[in-house]
Amino acid sequence: MRIVILGTGPFAVPSLRKLHASQHEVVCAVSRPPRGRRPLPAPVPTAAEELGIAVWLPETVNAEAACKRLAALDADLLVVCDYGEILKSQTLATSRLGGINLHGSLLPKYRGAAPVQWAILNGEQETGNTVIQMTPGLDAGPCLGVQRIAIDPDETAGELEYRMAELGADLTLDVVDQLETGTAAAVPQDKSMATKAPRLTKELGCIDWSMSAVRIKNQVRALQPWPKAFTYWERRAADEPLRLIIHQVSVEPSSGTNDPSTAGVVVRARPEFLIATGEGLLRLEVIQPAGKRKMAAEEFLRGHPVEAGDRLD
Repeated sequence: MRIVILGTGPFAVPSLRKLHASQHEVVCAVSRPPRGRRPLPAPVPTAAEELGIAVWLPETVNAEAACKRLAALDADLLVVCDYGEILKSQTLATSRLGGINLHGSLLPKYRGAAPVQWAILNGEQETGNTVIQMTPGLDAGPCLGVQRIAIDPDETAGELEYRMAELGADLTLDVVDQLETGTAAAVPQDKSMATKAPRLTKELGCIDWSMSAVRIKNQVRALQPWPKAFTYWERRAADEPLRLIIHQVSVEPSSGTNDPSTAGVVVRARPEFLIATGEGLLRLEVIQPAGKRKMAAEEFLRGHPVEAGDRLD
């Protein structure tokens, strides 16, 4: 089949490569244009150019002129993954079979922009990939293929997303093959089970030490590589607290719920960096002081006078 792939971020790259290597023809890769003061090429157009696939970077793919250009490609199918714009009905109608979307959750759970991160943040032990037939709604179309994937208890969002992208490429190709042969089966989503996975913000990174140690560990894992979890060390001999990015932690066995007034208090500064939480103790293992490189907690403690009784806030 003639395929147009719409993708921007790294989650879409394995599917692009898998489809390009298959019997199908990827006639164009559509991606979002670079943003920011020093824009860099996105992963999908970079990979597409390496593969010799034509690249198109429209401001919006839903404009009338863009739809005409899509229709002129005479595609059988639009394959959407990590694109960054909801496709309208007139856009989906530009190909013979409409569009499919690879989404990084077990739909209808975690509809939205950050399904992998919210699954970890909420302490899920399992997630997955879903390929849906696209409709104008957000991640609401019928399911064409599902993969269930276990989440490792120490896995970060970046690590899990990389693994899911590789596995999802196989699922995407399977569904494309089924659509070509007419054997694909569409299963409607149960709307009553739908949950949201909204876009991440920097504010989500601020650690609330009154939460449980397990919850904070999930926060640290979920917000890697962006926006990262952070806290502030209330230094005794300084006017300003020191901002610390928390890269890696572990939960220490404890007797359960702590006195709320101790949340964020340094229980031990040497040899371990142990912090009291709302429930349990958290060991800080890899941290990054403001303006510095990340380092093992032991190295940080050698250079900073942290003491038991100090507070993180």
